[in-house]
Amino acid sequence: MGSAGTSAVDRLLGKLVAVKPGESSALLWSFAYFFVLLAAYYILRPVRDTMGIAGGVKNLPNLFIVTFVVMLIAQPLYGALVARFARSKFIPIVYHFFVMNLAVFWALLHFNVNPTLVAQIFFVWISVFNLFAVAVFWSFMADLFESEQSKRLFGFIAAGGTIGALLGPVMAISLADTLGPANLLILSALLLEVAVWCTKRLERAVAVLAPKEPRKEMVHNPAKEQKQAVGGGWLEGIAAIFKSPYLAGNALWMVLLSFTGTVVYLLQANLVSASGADAASQIKIFASIDLAAGIITLFVQWLLTGRIMTKLGTAFALAVQPVIFVLGFALLTVSPALLFVLGFQSLQRAGGFAISNPARQVLFTVVSRDDKYKAKNVIDAVVFRGSDAASSAIFAAMSASIPVIAGIGAALSVGWVALSWALGKTEERKAKEMQKAAAAG
Repeated sequence: MGSAGTSAVDRLLGKLVAVKPGESSALLWSFAYFFVLLAAYYILRPVRDTMGIAGGVKNLPNLFIVTFVVMLIAQPLYGALVARFARSKFIPIVYHFFVMNLAVFWALLHFNVNPTLVAQIFFVWISVFNLFAVAVFWSFMADLFESEQSKRLFGFIAAGGTIGALLGPVMAISLADTLGPANLLILSALLLEVAVWCTKRLERAVAVLAPKEPRKEMVHNPAKEQKQAVGGGWLEGIAAIFKSPYLAGNALWMVLLSFTGTVVYLLQANLVSASGADAASQIKIFASIDLAAGIITLFVQWLLTGRIMTKLGTAFALAVQPVIFVLGFALLTVSPALLFVLGFQSLQRAGGFAISNPARQVLFTVVSRDDKYKAKNVIDAVVFRGSDAASSAIFAAMSASIPVIAGIGAALSVGWVALSWALGKTEERKAKEMQKAAAAG
């Protein structure tokens, strides 16, 4: 593309995001990559929720535990893959593997092989797939963009995922009765293959984002790093969390997100199950939640996310979702009705996806490449699902009423707000120190 075309793209994007010259191509391919990735997942998400209920609501806590065990097995394999292969190699391998899994599930569902068992296995699988697929994406983004860039651009990139998250539920709602759950898996697999193609195009755009001779103020050179394996050992990600208070704080942030989110999810599952809705209606209910959260998220991402992170800082943005949980749990102690739980779920997810999650991804722009791919994946996958397992077990063991459970959630969310502020301020300090060091060097 010539300079005039590039300039035109920059001017068009400039109306939506604070893009700088040379960033447009990488920004748009990142947007497209996240779009198709989340579209693929959100076609599957209502299917997962319905299969979770089909496998028995009482079994959901056990499925969370199984998911955690699978994560423990998968994490070392992923760590070995990252250590051995360059980024441009191992990312496609991960997504091709998930496509093959979907083909197997489609066959099992299509031929009606032990539906209850397959439903339970699929619930576990998609919980693993979701975290790995998205964690790989954000590790890639943290490897490409520096702290200053990420605060400007991650909101726009996240909006690509939000549009995909909107498309997925729309397709699930419109096709659930016509195609049935099994055939939705084929469409999801095709979208994952498109995501792989986007990663290849994005790698080509990296040379524009960061030329071979990086500017003096650049902290790292992603164009050079795309061909370099991360190296190291497959257990280094776990060790790094114990060595670094900053990474340990990130892990604790995920534990609190997991506990509060799991409590709301299980309340939702129990209330929907008790409503007596059939499978197709349940898919539509869950898809409608996704759709509502997506609409709110997209509106905020287009208009506010970049401005919030650049003007108010990482700390403020990171604390948004915990604040919503504080308020939501407080109100839930008064009104534990299904409609309110669904509204709370939509709002907290919107706050997370639109503001707090992009801010959390910014936290990893100031750590080493090893930590971006290994420690981050341990936090996003193993820690998160381990917390899910523990949280679901605690929920199942609680004989307390919903208002009491909500009160516990509100108290923990207050501490979560304080942690968010501390982590955000640390990221801001680390980013300034890295920029000074790069300029001096």
